[in-house]
Amino acid sequence: MRFDTRTAISPEPNDAALVARCRAGDHAAWHELVERFSRYVYAISVQAFRLPHHDAEDVFQEVFARAYQQLDKLRDDEAIRPWLGQLTRRLCIDRLRAGAREAPAEEVEPAGIDETISELDEAFAVREALAAAPEHCREVIDRFFCRDESYATIGAALD
Repeated sequence: MRFDTRTAISPEPNDAALVARCRAGDHAAWHELVERFSRYVYAISVQAFRLPHHDAEDVFQEVFARAYQQLDKLRDDEAIRPWLGQLTRRLCIDRLRAGAREAPAEEVEPAGIDETISELDEAFAVREALAAAPEHCREVIDRFFCRDESYATIGAALD
C-alpha cells in the first residue's frame, strides 16, 4: 500500500482555533470541542478521582455547562485542556466533599491525582498526535506498539 502525498489532508483545527470558533458562536465548533475533550474530562473523574459512574456523568455535565458559560474568561485559547482539567478537578473535589458530608472520609482528594492527570494528559496528547498522522503511519505504529509485531512482520504484511 502506497501513500499518495498529493492527497489533501484536512487536519483538525488546533485548540485555539476551535475555542475562537466557539467564542464566535459556532455551535458545530462547540460540539467538536465537547467531543474532543469528553474522554479527558470523564477519565479524570473516573480514573483520577475514582468517582462512581453516575457522579462522573454529573461532573461531566457540569464541566461543560460551566465551560460554555465561562469560555470568555479563558485567557489563553491554547490552554483549553488544562483549564478544563482544573475545572474538572475542582468539581470532582466538590463532589467528594459532598459525599464526605454524608459519610466520613479520610481524605477528600485521593493520593496520586497529579500523577494520574499527568498520565492522562500524556495519553491524550499521544492520541491526538496519532490522529493527525497519515493512515499509513498509524498502521505501522499500531502494529508495532499495540500489537507488538516485529519490523519484519510489519514489513511483510504491508509490503
